[in-house]
Amino acid sequence: MRRVVVTGMGLISPLGNDPGAVFDRLLAGESGIRRLPESFNPRLTSRIVAPATFAGETRFPAARLRMLDRVSQFALAACADALADSQLALGALDKNEIGVAIGTGMGGAHATDDGYQRVYEQHSDRVPPFTVLLAMTNAAASWIGIEHGLRGPNLTYSTACSSSAVAIGEAARRIAHGEARMMIAGGTEAPLTFGTLKAWEALKTLAEEDAANPAASCKPFALNRTGLVLGEGAAILVLEDAEHAKARGARVHAEVAGYGLATDTEHITRPSIAGQAKAMTLALASAGIAPAEIGYINAHGTGTQANDAVETAAIKEAFGDAARGCPISSTKSMHGHLLGAAGALEFIVAILALQRGFVPPTAHLRLRDPECDLDYVAEGARAIDAPMAVMSNSFAFGGTNAVLIARRA
Repeated sequence: MRRVVVTGMGLISPLGNDPGAVFDRLLAGESGIRRLPESFNPRLTSRIVAPATFAGETRFPAARLRMLDRVSQFALAACADALADSQLALGALDKNEIGVAIGTGMGGAHATDDGYQRVYEQHSDRVPPFTVLLAMTNAAASWIGIEHGLRGPNLTYSTACSSSAVAIGEAARRIAHGEARMMIAGGTEAPLTFGTLKAWEALKTLAEEDAANPAASCKPFALNRTGLVLGEGAAILVLEDAEHAKARGARVHAEVAGYGLATDTEHITRPSIAGQAKAMTLALASAGIAPAEIGYINAHGTGTQANDAVETAAIKEAFGDAARGCPISSTKSMHGHLLGAAGALEFIVAILALQRGFVPPTAHLRLRDPECDLDYVAEGARAIDAPMAVMSNSFAFGGTNAVLIARRA
């Protein structure tokens, strides 16, 4: 099978839109989480979110914006940046061999929310004519393919919070098995609408506001954690056959060395130790490396009571004695939970940790939960010896657990 490498990375995130600068802010423990102003909608109870640093009008002409939900704007912008980072000359390539794989949990939530408000609140008999095209889940992947003329496989994965990790893993498999030479892979999510936030309120999984510091409201692995913080953004990677990358003299960020996919069958929302541990074990096996060779784990670490305790137990089951020697952090404490885009953003963070030899902290972890007793890098950023490989965990409502491993190229 072909080896698969990452040659380009782009993102839109609550901490900025340049991967290196975002990583620097994570190392510094900076947070993109904040309180929505009352003007957003006074009927909203949970007001802590992680909005992206992004203005669509600076990236797209007005006529184009009418055809693009915010979720597609994010994806197209992050894709353009990833392609620029890869220094690809697309015009010289066979575009039949280049595909797209994008993960999103909710698709065009802004178009959907706007349509419902017009019909049910404003009692309008009309919605914008492009509502279906804006809202459909595969819109972001389709627009990337259209924008760049990519005629390889065009795929959309929607497995809730593991969507983009699944997209990256499945895209890598396409290349490894010779079905594509390159894949544009990652995820995008734009869930910060009134309707979506009210729906998440009803689930009672959103974090309570930290009265002293709203930016510190998400506290993964802490005894006083209260829930997750919804974020928005996109993260896109250019995946490439290693021999193709070498032939064109590409700069390689890392190798996509391992991918594990396992499904819980216990409950639609409750996580499973066995399912998460199996996904990690499968990823390690596919990479052909031992747990002790993993130098850092970017945890799923949502900040909910159930997830963090279960993930701790699952890491112990999958890693055995090596679990206590591995630094682990949840960067959701600073950029929030990007749902379907979370896995791709966190995989980029893990790759940058691999490159830089520094691990970002789990911010706001001051009161430790005895059940979450692994090395969660609570003290701040940490320098580590040059690791061979890093892991990124992505788990989801519905039970789809996806784990990615990056290795030095």
